Amino acid sequence: MRRFRRPLLTLACLLPAGVIAQGAPASPQDVVIVRAERVLADPATGRVAPATLVIRGDRIEAVLPGADAEVATPEGQGRVREFRFEGTAHTVLPGLIDSHVHLTGNPAEPFWQSVVETDERAAITGVRNALRTVQAGFTTVRDLGAPGNAGYALRDAIREGDVPGPRILSAGRMVSIIGGHGDLTGFRPEVTRAMDGGNTCTGPEQCAEVVRTLSRAGADVIKFAATGGVLSQQNRGLGQHFTDAEMKAIVDTAHQLGLKVASHAHGAEGVAAAARAGVDSIEHGTYVDEAGIRAMKASGTYLVPTLSPTIAYRENLPKGLYTAVVAAKIRVRLEATGKNIAAARQAGLPIAYGTDSGVSEHGRNAEEMPLMVQYGGMSPKEVVVSATRSAATLLGLETEVGQLAPGFSGDVVVVEGDPLADLAALQRDRIRLVVAAGRVVPMPEKAVDQAVVTAR
Repeated sequence: MRRFRRPLLTLACLLPAGVIAQGAPASPQDVVIVRAERVLADPATGRVAPATLVIRGDRIEAVLPGADAEVATPEGQGRVREFRFEGTAHTVLPGLIDSHVHLTGNPAEPFWQSVVETDERAAITGVRNALRTVQAGFTTVRDLGAPGNAGYALRDAIREGDVPGPRILSAGRMVSIIGGHGDLTGFRPEVTRAMDGGNTCTGPEQCAEVVRTLSRAGADVIKFAATGGVLSQQNRGLGQHFTDAEMKAIVDTAHQLGLKVASHAHGAEGVAAAARAGVDSIEHGTYVDEAGIRAMKASGTYLVPTLSPTIAYRENLPKGLYTAVVAAKIRVRLEATGKNIAAARQAGLPIAYGTDSGVSEHGRNAEEMPLMVQYGGMSPKEVVVSATRSAATLLGLETEVGQLAPGFSGDVVVVEGDPLADLAALQRDRIRLVVAAGRVVPMPEKAVDQAVVTAR
């Protein structure tokens, strides 16, 4: 047996970045050890204590009390990498969760790009954005809209260790009404017909069929547009699109197949109708009213407030990056910023963290956090819980992610600072180490230069 104790080195013993930070798949014999004086194993408790984390393969094997706990590994094991964060300047916590991303897209892309960019190119774009996302400390995401099979291909490549990135639950294409948000609009009829993605439906029976087709293609979750959207070229506002009966067919069919349902919804009537249909989450909920709140409470529906797009809108509007139709909707959307999260928190609705990155910048996912405090009156602890325990429950992964415990996925983030006191500690420039499913994520240079690192 080999026993690893606290290194005798007092200065960082750093290996070349390519040796320390590898995105290769973790084998069952690989071991990652993280030692720190401040470990936040369960954000819901707010309790921070010295601990030693032992990750074997892709799972947490043990959370041992004390930063100097002995760790024994049998002879013949694979790589063993140990990270020690001295003193109380750092906090170790579970990998963060973003419940609403679009990894294969980028902010303010030209509206015509979808007809010239191939699905294969979108998948490659997703590889870059997945790395940015996981480097920002987000080790699990729900991708709620990608062209063709691009989202599924990216999910599978990350899972197999071919490229670094977060665990992905992929929706594939968003279900839409004909000519609505999620359908191609603004082009000649023959172009629209040629680009038909098979994601539109009319009537309950056809909508049920589309859900079954997405399930067959590999969707982990179903997303549909209950209302109009901000960035689509359709010029029919943000009101309800699907009928109540169509929404019910989508939700019931998905649930029969064991899939959760996320509903894009801005307008008040669409929010309420989607909640009455039994959706698992309302994405955005910009104009949610009392009827919508009551319906969400009755259905146990989560709100994913997605405040981050307002950052992108304010940055990009002066640059003229949006069409006139979209710019007009953006201005209306900005006027309602924060009403959703304030109403949800006051009503005691469950809130799960989600940024809509792809509309906002990838890798800047943590910039949603101060907005949740500003507009929703949430405490830093509540925000951290929304991005760990609450989001894990929404995604159906509460026994896999969201806390540091034996048997859970080996998803760990080390930050400089105390996120329970200051959410700035979770911004990307304060991330010092990320482990995703037992794989040490390749990080920007100097990300781990404050840790004592040993490898065997």
